[in-house]
Amino acid sequence: MINLETPRKHATLVGQAHQLALNMLRPISRRYDRAEHTYPRELDMLAALIDGVSETGATSGAGAGGVRRDGTGTGDEAGTVRNGANLASVLSVAEMCWGDTALLLSMPRQGLGNSAIASVATEEQLERYRGTWAAMAITEPGTGSDSANITTTAVRDGDDYVINGEKIYVTSGERADSVVVWATLDKELGRAAIKSFLVRKDNPGLKVERLEHKLGIRASDTAALTFTDCRVPAEDLLGSPEIDARSGFAGAMATFDNTRPLVAAMAVGCARASLDLTRDLLEQAGVVVDYDRPGQSQSAAAATLLRLEADWEGARLLMMQAAWMADNRMPNSLEASMAKAKAGRVGSDVTLSCVQLCGTLGYSEVELLEKWARDSKILDIFEGTQQIQQLIVARRVLGLTSAELR
Repeated sequence: MINLETPRKHATLVGQAHQLALNMLRPISRRYDRAEHTYPRELDMLAALIDGVSETGATSGAGAGGVRRDGTGTGDEAGTVRNGANLASVLSVAEMCWGDTALLLSMPRQGLGNSAIASVATEEQLERYRGTWAAMAITEPGTGSDSANITTTAVRDGDDYVINGEKIYVTSGERADSVVVWATLDKELGRAAIKSFLVRKDNPGLKVERLEHKLGIRASDTAALTFTDCRVPAEDLLGSPEIDARSGFAGAMATFDNTRPLVAAMAVGCARASLDLTRDLLEQAGVVVDYDRPGQSQSAAAATLLRLEADWEGARLLMMQAAWMADNRMPNSLEASMAKAKAGRVGSDVTLSCVQLCGTLGYSEVELLEKWARDSKILDIFEGTQQIQQLIVARRVLGLTSAELR
């Protein structure tokens, strides 16, 4: 039976993440937002601390447990219900994003590509790639949320694959030491031929073309990459090289089952920060929220905050459910998309509403509210837009294929 309270076994981890967010991330948040593309050196010490915790076996980094479709996931013996690495990850990510989302995305060895490795790599690859910092390259100039239309190619040539193509909006695309690249082995075979490759940044043929200037998450570098006859050892194709038309690109999509709850956690954390600060600022202005009275009997500002907090709670519970299911080896594609859709929308609604509730304080740089509103928007876009998530949910609920419901 699922229990969506924060598990006692993770309470210490969550508390530590909150303290790091409060004492380490918040104080440098505004500085690195202004100094776009400047690497936050303070994160090196934090990354070393997280590595030390991981080596003790207490927990792992963001998304470390993965959503394994081969039955080798994070669960214990069959029938055992557990709160494992995926739940620990989303809870700690939410707390860190209460401090700063962009700085969390800039953490060494915690890239979204690491979640892809955790989800689809073989056991030998998991061991070989231990300690790498992997970005994830999916989006292309002509291919946004519809990952099945990827045009980047990977052609087998002896013991290597030769990759050609262009990827855009790659988080940590410049700083990470490797990139998980989605490419097709055969365009005529459609989505079944799409595979993921681990490409090291010093690999000839991989080039960082530019860094993007963005509305939010400015501390996080977002790059455009090109691959020109980029040779990758065949052993760096993640998972099985076989093309199975029956399963489509289920192995690659397992990555999203892992990363979407993490993005939901980012939105949950950022929105929580806005709610906490807004409540404090309203109280300073004489507006006190009474949780024992219905909203309609309180001021408009108090009633709005109550509505926002209720919506936030729904997003948090969906996030925890998706992660818990992954820990217990349950298929969670539907729940992962529901969590991402709900949290992405709630994050934008909450942060913008908090800016409005706080008036000039919300809109100015006196407080971080305007920054959180800018940061939260990307969380409703990347890893699949709001519209794509709703489409996926509809297909799952109605039992329709992508060809039947577009």
